[in-house]
Amino acid sequence: MLDWVINITLFMIGLALLLNLWRLCLGPSLPDRILALDTMYINAIALLVLYGMYERNNLYFEAALLLAVMGFVGTAALSKYLLRGDIIE
Repeated sequence: MLDWVINITLFMIGLALLLNLWRLCLGPSLPDRILALDTMYINAIALLVLYGMYERNNLYFEAALLLAVMGFVGTAALSKYLLRGDIIE
């Protein structure tokens, strides 16, 4: 039963990832694209966690944690660049 639910959830999050990619490519403004990229990080983390549950392997959880840290740093750097024009002061 849990495998069936995980498969459906993997499909739904994969579809959300594709829709975020569409918004990233066709976003009308730069903040919309940054938000789409941040949402793609979150969806990729969810995919890794679900796949780790499906495979019953702890390595995917560590990869999701690393992706979360890199996503946070990337979003913070892009937002700072958008506000100030440079990243390093």
